[in-house]
Amino acid sequence: MAPWLPTKDKYGVAVWNFPRTKEHHLPLQIGEMVHILQASEGWYCGYSLRNRAARGIFPASLIRLKGGVVEQRGVEESVVPAEMPTVQEITTTLREWATIWKQLYVAGQTERYGQVKRMMQELMEQRSQLLSGTLPKDQLLRLRKEVTGKMDYGNKILALDLVVRDEDENILDPDRTSVISLFQAHRRAAQTLTQRIQEEMSPQQKAPGHGAHGAASPSHNLYLCVRNFVCHIGEEAQLFMALYDPGEQRIISENYVIRWASTGVPQDIELLNNLKVVFTDLGSADLKRERLFLVCQIIRVGRMDLRDSHSRKLSTGLRRPFGISVMDITDITKGTCDSDEDKQHFIPVHPVAADGDFLHNMIRKAVEGKDINHKGQGLWVSLKMLWGDLSQVRKDHPHLVDRSTAVARKLGYPEVIMPGKRDVRNDIYLTLVQGEFDKGNKKTQKNVEVTVCVCDEAGNVVQ
Repeated sequence: MAPWLPTKDKYGVAVWNFPRTKEHHLPLQIGEMVHILQASEGWYCGYSLRNRAARGIFPASLIRLKGGVVEQRGVEESVVPAEMPTVQEITTTLREWATIWKQLYVAGQTERYGQVKRMMQELMEQRSQLLSGTLPKDQLLRLRKEVTGKMDYGNKILALDLVVRDEDENILDPDRTSVISLFQAHRRAAQTLTQRIQEEMSPQQKAPGHGAHGAASPSHNLYLCVRNFVCHIGEEAQLFMALYDPGEQRIISENYVIRWASTGVPQDIELLNNLKVVFTDLGSADLKRERLFLVCQIIRVGRMDLRDSHSRKLSTGLRRPFGISVMDITDITKGTCDSDEDKQHFIPVHPVAADGDFLHNMIRKAVEGKDINHKGQGLWVSLKMLWGDLSQVRKDHPHLVDRSTAVARKLGYPEVIMPGKRDVRNDIYLTLVQGEFDKGNKKTQKNVEVTVCVCDEAGNVVQ
C-alpha cells in the first residue's frame, strides 16, 4: 500500500454519509466538517471538527475540499475556514438548528417545526447569495443585517444563547470588548428581538400569497395564461402583452406576442389553450411599486381602413392600432389577494376612437379611466405569482411552466444574479411612441416610413 503523506488541502465537508464498517474508519454524516491530516490512494486520514478526539480514515471521494488557513500551534494544526465570518456563522447555526428541528418533529410540534424549516430554507438561500460574490456593497450589508436578525430571532425562539454584535453585524469578542459595551450591545439586541416577537404575535395577519419562502426569494415571476380573446376585428391581429408602471409611464418588461387569426383562434392552432408566458426577473423593488398594470396592445394587420370594400386597390398587410386592454395587478404582485392559475380575469378592450390615436397615450388614459361599454369584447386571462429563479420555478411548477412556456424578461438586469448563473445581455430596447410630421404643401397627411438601424462610430450599419 502507498505511504500516507501530508496534504496541502486541509479542510473539507462530507457530501455523503459514511458508516463505520471497520475499526479504523471515521463515521461521517452529510455536512460534517473534517480536518485532513494525510492522504493515500483515494483515502484521507483526519478527524471531524465535531469530535476532535476521534481520528480515522475516510474515502476522499466523499469529501468536498474547501479553502482554509492552517495555523500551527506547536505540534498541533488548527484550520480556520477562508469563508467570510457571516457565512461561517450561518453554517454553524444551520447545523445547530438541524438537531433541534428533528427533535421538534419527533415531539409533534408541527407549527414550530414548519417555522424553523422555513427559516432554514431562507438562510440557505441567503448563504448562497453571500457566497456568490456578485452583490454590491450596499446590498451585501443589507443582506448581512437581514441574515443576522433572522439567526438571532431563531436562536431566541429555540431558547439558545443570544449572540451579541457590533454595528457592522460582527460578533463581539469578549476578550477585546469592555464589560459596559458588552452590556449595552446585549440590551440593544434583546430589545430588538422582543420587538420583533411582539410584531410576529400581533393580530395583524400577513398578506395571503406571500409565504416566508417567497418573501425571502430574490427573484419573483408572474405567470400569465391567455384563455381566450374575443374581439370583432374581422382581420388578423397581433397582441402585445407587457407590464406597465403608470408612475414612470413606461413599460418595464419585454413583450409577449400572440398572433390571432381573423377566424377567432390563434394563427398557430397548436397554441390553443397553451398561450402561456412567465414575466421573470422581477425584484423586490418591482413588487414595491405603487401600482403595476398588465397591458395588452392590439394591432390589426390588413386594410388601411376597415370600411374599404374588396377591390383591386385593396391594401393588405398594413399594421394599424386597434385598441388596448389594461388590468391593475398590484394586489396580485404584492400578495394582498390570492393568485390562482384556475381563476379567470376578464380585461375589456378600449378601441381606438380615431386613426390619429397613439396606443401609448391610450394606455395612460385607460389606466386612470373608468369602466367602458366593452360589449363583451376583451381578454380572459389567469395570473399567478411564482417565487425563485426560472430553473426553480420549472422544478416547483412543471404543470404551469415547461419548455413551451414563453419567457418575457424585465428590461435591464435583474436585482440579484444568482451564483453560477451567467447572465449575458446584449439588448437595445427602442419604443416608438408616436410621430408628428409636417404636411408641407399638401392638403392631407403624407405617408411616412420610419427605418431604424444601429450604426458604429464610422457610420456603418451594424447587422
